[in-house]
Amino acid sequence: MKNPWKTLTNEIRYDNPWIQVTHRDVINPGGGKGIYGMVHFKNLAIAIVPLDKDLNTWIVGQYRYTLEAYSWEIPEGGGLIGVDPIDSAKRELKEETGVTAKKWTKILDMHMSNSVSDEASITYVAQDLEIGEAEPEESEDLVVKKLPFEEVFQMAMNGEITDALAVASIFKVQMMLEKGML
Repeated sequence: MKNPWKTLTNEIRYDNPWIQVTHRDVINPGGGKGIYGMVHFKNLAIAIVPLDKDLNTWIVGQYRYTLEAYSWEIPEGGGLIGVDPIDSAKRELKEETGVTAKKWTKILDMHMSNSVSDEASITYVAQDLEIGEAEPEESEDLVVKKLPFEEVFQMAMNGEITDALAVASIFKVQMMLEKGML
């Protein structure tokens, strides 16, 4: 489909190693003048649902500065554009949980908030696991829990897990388990 928007101006208002924020003067699809703010993400969001043979998984808890609240999530992180996402997923899982996996299945591609940003994500299920020591980054103060996947699914259902990428990934894994796809 053809883009019905016309960009008149595009000004960078903020730029750092992770995001760039632009302000745009536009003509909207109805022909009216308006503005549009856009957040460009410089990394790919990577998420992993590790599953052992007994259908246990690992979640990560941390204080999220942007929310000013504690958050339970699946292992997640950023993958550099141009780097194979599976390599980023393997690194993130090891860093945050100490877990490594021999089997990887890509299960989900998403755009995180496409009305204001171009952030894209990929989720993998990691299986045939080996347990090791976590190696968190300096900026991460993590609590890692191993729980039955069914319990993590219930946490997403009842609102204890609210991170969009985690919730979508957990629901997708639940559907795949119900259909015998994992």
